[in-house]
Amino acid sequence: MHTHGDGPGRRQRFKERLEILRDSALHHQVRTHLSARHWTRRQWIHASLFTTIGIMLATIVPGFSTVVQTEPVVEPLAVLPLALPQLSAERSQGLAGDSWQIVKVKPGQTLASLFKDLGISKETLQRILKDGDAKASLTRLKPGTELAFDLPVTGELRTLRYDRDADHRVELSLAGDTVKQKLVARESTTRTVVLSGKVGRSLNRSARKAGLTSANINSLTDEIFKYDIDFDSDLDSDDRFSVVVDQTWREGELVSTSPVLAATFTVDGKLHSGFRYARTGNKPEYFTAQGRPLKKTFIRMPIPYARLSSRFGARKHPVLGAMRMHKGVDYAASSGTPIMAAGDSRVEFIGWQRGYGNTVVLNHGRGYTTLYGHMSRTAKLRKGQSVPQGTVIGYVGSTGMSTGPHLHYEFRVNGVHRNPLSITMPPPEPLAGAQLASYRTYTANALARIRTVENIIYADIEPAPAPSAKTLTAALTTPKKR
Repeated sequence: MHTHGDGPGRRQRFKERLEILRDSALHHQVRTHLSARHWTRRQWIHASLFTTIGIMLATIVPGFSTVVQTEPVVEPLAVLPLALPQLSAERSQGLAGDSWQIVKVKPGQTLASLFKDLGISKETLQRILKDGDAKASLTRLKPGTELAFDLPVTGELRTLRYDRDADHRVELSLAGDTVKQKLVARESTTRTVVLSGKVGRSLNRSARKAGLTSANINSLTDEIFKYDIDFDSDLDSDDRFSVVVDQTWREGELVSTSPVLAATFTVDGKLHSGFRYARTGNKPEYFTAQGRPLKKTFIRMPIPYARLSSRFGARKHPVLGAMRMHKGVDYAASSGTPIMAAGDSRVEFIGWQRGYGNTVVLNHGRGYTTLYGHMSRTAKLRKGQSVPQGTVIGYVGSTGMSTGPHLHYEFRVNGVHRNPLSITMPPPEPLAGAQLASYRTYTANALARIRTVENIIYADIEPAPAPSAKTLTAALTTPKKR
């Protein structure tokens, strides 16, 4: 076995091989010269090839020898002892100091497994669980829950800290056989903020970057502006949005964000706005600047991902074979597709209704009713139950006189069947009186916040046309028809 120390011997062997190769090449060349007149064309080609290879080897081998000679010599590693810093007096004596360890619960972890990982005895765990509050809070740990352990160098748990709820923290102090509980209030602050941004490449990405939650984004696209903006085709990268929300902060950490309180969306220079407001005795909903609800009274199509398969009017019945009036419209869809309530209503009928099969009839008030037939099954509803718009009331099927899975949908006004595709839907009731006055004040304040922020962020952009305070007041006082 050769080491780096026999370098001269290796070089000598390379030189000897080189001389042999050179002599062989010269000898072959002489033989070629002497017998050239008797060689064929193929022999001439072979001779040239051998000569070229010899020259190449004569050039490469010395270079390779040089590379081998210049390999670095591996030096032995040296290990130096380093002195560790001394423990502070507090830690060495087990006094309160910097001995807190914060642990975040992982999926599948229990309090017992956490204690075992930290080297805390089972006896200590049993003492802690004798406290009723601790047992209720710590035996149902969710992933992501944070627990803090005060573990001095002595190894015995001194204090366990956990959050009982969003506003209170519990500290359990262990001294001997006693466990003392201390309840600490966690102060939080709520701020009303305006979050603004441009659509860019992705509305969802830009909105999240601006600070909006997934629920906030869904409110913009599926609740507030879904009737006025087509989010699949209308948006450009320069279109912008501004949203007013309440953010709750605790100990420097954002812990919650409220639903959207107000929002504006500028699309192709046109300003759209929506404001959250609760009528007396009703749930909050979104209104235009003029005080009209953004939510339409009825949904045109109470079933997603469906195809219109039969229109309103006279037709040949697919089962009976006779010409009959088709008093509704049919939407073909796969079995199990959810069916939604077309508007806010109460259940007037639920059950089996002759050729309609499994059927639900909803009463929307003011003489308006809707019927949904041929369901595979209905949702768990009861007669007289209040049903908000968009609630799933059943699922597509083929019950009754039906040739395939579809929804049969009827729209009636004072008992008379009307074409759901062409009827002018009744407008939602606007705010009026004292509610409109209160709404006017709220809207003016929200718009002022949004404009202040947008004037700072988009100072170099011509602002979208927006009503002045005087114009806005007039518009709110005398709502315009849509």
